[in-house]
Amino acid sequence: MTTEEIFEKLRLLQDMLAKKIDLERQINDIPKMLVTQEELLQRLKKEYIEKDQELSAAKIADGELKNLLFEAESTREKAEKHMDAISTQREYENLDKEIHDASEKESQYRREIKHKEQKIRELDGEMAQKKELIDQQEVELAQSKERIESELAERKNLLAELESTEKELTKDMDEELLFKFERIVKKKGGNGIVSIKGGVCSSCHMILPVQFAATVRGGKEIVACPYCSSILFYEETPDGEENYFDEEAAGSLSDLEDLEEDEEIDEEYDDEEEKLMD
Repeated sequence: MTTEEIFEKLRLLQDMLAKKIDLERQINDIPKMLVTQEELLQRLKKEYIEKDQELSAAKIADGELKNLLFEAESTREKAEKHMDAISTQREYENLDKEIHDASEKESQYRREIKHKEQKIRELDGEMAQKKELIDQQEVELAQSKERIESELAERKNLLAELESTEKELTKDMDEELLFKFERIVKKKGGNGIVSIKGGVCSSCHMILPVQFAATVRGGKEIVACPYCSSILFYEETPDGEENYFDEEAAGSLSDLEDLEEDEEIDEEYDDEEEKLMD
């Protein structure tokens, strides 16, 4: 396989990897669209439970008030029946006070019962609204899940097709080159193979050493930019090649040893960082 054929395959692979990265991002992000709907549904259910507990407490309180009212009514009626049997002023005053106190309690309990029953009606109405909202949200969530499952299935199929095409495209290519190239594409956001113009890398815009740029121009081997690791290929400049080499700015290949060491350190740092993230 010639260098030009490898370059052409890398360009095709670059497009595939960019699409793969985008599809993988979508596959990861699409389910997150459900989070807001699920949180809303859980909040509505929590509010419904709280209202139900409040309603239960109000009904219990209403029942207790009605028992107290019954006791007050019974006390008053009993005292009223004894009125005909009294024989002294003192007995009359005691019964009259008992009837008055019982009547006061009746009035108080009736007011409280009226207020409590109004509260129960309000809670019943609020719970009915909450239940309607919950039912509606559950329907919408189910529809969203169905739609998202369909979208995920579609993207996973596209991803599988890309991976199959990629496997066929790269079956005769060097695995180490492919590994490094895929890593570069992911790191550079879709750009793994770039041109040099006038001795400058079009990815990082750094001026390359003269001998290194000449190697790229020769097109006989696959080389990577010593600064950004992008795979390089030569591209003619509109002004020709008169200013292609600028020795003072470009330096020489002897400068690359330190750069290669720095790149190895960067790779080790990236590997450690990926381990920490995992």
